[in-house]
Amino acid sequence: MDFMTAFGLASIMLCIGMVLRAKIVFFKRLLVPASVIGGMTGMLFINLLQSISINAGTDTEMYTLIVNNLFTVSFISITLTSTTRKTGDAAKSVMKGAVAMGLIWCLLYAVTPLAAFSLLYCLEKSCDMNPVYGLLIQFGFCQGPGQAATYGAIFEQYGWENSAVVAITFSVIGFLAAFLAGIPAAKWGIKIGIAKNRGQLDDATMRGYLRKNEQTERMVKDTTCSSNIETLTFHFALLGICYILAVIISGFFKILPGFLGETMSAMMFMNGMYAAYLVKWILKKLKIDFLIENTLQNKITGWTSDYLVVCAFMAISFQVIQKWLIPIVAVSLVTTVITLIVCFYLGQRIGGTNDYERTLGLYGTCTGTVPSGIALVRIVDPDFKTSTAVELGAMNLVMIASSPVYMIILALVSDTWGIGMTIAGLAGCTLFYLIGLKLTKSWGKKTYSWKTER
Repeated sequence: MDFMTAFGLASIMLCIGMVLRAKIVFFKRLLVPASVIGGMTGMLFINLLQSISINAGTDTEMYTLIVNNLFTVSFISITLTSTTRKTGDAAKSVMKGAVAMGLIWCLLYAVTPLAAFSLLYCLEKSCDMNPVYGLLIQFGFCQGPGQAATYGAIFEQYGWENSAVVAITFSVIGFLAAFLAGIPAAKWGIKIGIAKNRGQLDDATMRGYLRKNEQTERMVKDTTCSSNIETLTFHFALLGICYILAVIISGFFKILPGFLGETMSAMMFMNGMYAAYLVKWILKKLKIDFLIENTLQNKITGWTSDYLVVCAFMAISFQVIQKWLIPIVAVSLVTTVITLIVCFYLGQRIGGTNDYERTLGLYGTCTGTVPSGIALVRIVDPDFKTSTAVELGAMNLVMIASSPVYMIILALVSDTWGIGMTIAGLAGCTLFYLIGLKLTKSWGKKTYSWKTER
């Protein structure tokens, strides 16, 4: 009942978000997604009820649990979706952009926890917040609410109380930073003429829904007979199979010794990805992989993303974070500034005709998720004439290079490493990513200027 009530309230908030997006000019102009608007509304609603001791039928802890599990499902869905391979010069351009943006993302993944830890170390006496909590910032900003909830839960396993809520709070502030800074940057680029692929954002995009006469395309094609099993049912069944396999894989990881086994078994989103690859491989071997409908699978991924965001906002408990509100905001502001500087400095030096679009997409991804990055790209490239959106997806492969960062951090929170070794390790990773940018020629001369006139 708690879960269904939480799901129902989140659904109400999403619908409220749709209405507010369609009616309020401010939200229209900023293209704020209904999930963010609804999430903010839901966060205020759930905390108001808690403050006056009214039982809402659910609580913020349930939303934290939902975020954790939905993130696993979203990773499974992404993995089940087939990708279209590009060839020739287009493939080279995509690879260059993916490598460059992936390395810049990894750089921020290492730099921001260093900065956050240092800031909280200086503020520890005045704010009574252990600097270790600053090491959650990159999970919230660079990876979003799902990863934030996952790694926050891992921190809690090692005795760091309320880490999940702190991490999710970071992710929520990151979403706000993505749109509050990203959209003005996009509009400035349009004004001075460096957004060369911009089209006209139509009324439907501004209001956020399609009227009856605008609904011209069918969403998906059927791959099963509805008299036997609905296509949607089959796709959700695959998700369920993958989830159970992920649980089994997590069980095997528990056999590994020390913090490595505990950590790998707790990372359900990764285990879900392994399970999805296995199911995909089996379907291909059986020659029935044609039963997966890519458009529908993408829609399911979008469904998980929308609920992830709204539930992430509603997972924030004011009672938990109020004593740490000032340091959390301070860390988030510093991280936003660092992210802006790194993305906008290196983004215009990748080397390509779409570096401006890459900059916006990278900033949106490094403060939220890939969808928020794509949302910013869509403002200046609504018809996706550049390969930026594809590059944002492909850069996930390069992000694997960030693995040493979270292993170093988890070694600290599990008391396997000391603070000195952790700082040295993160600094070493930072240097490694900077060298990587130079070696891959992803850090060159400026390809555009923010001062360009029409």
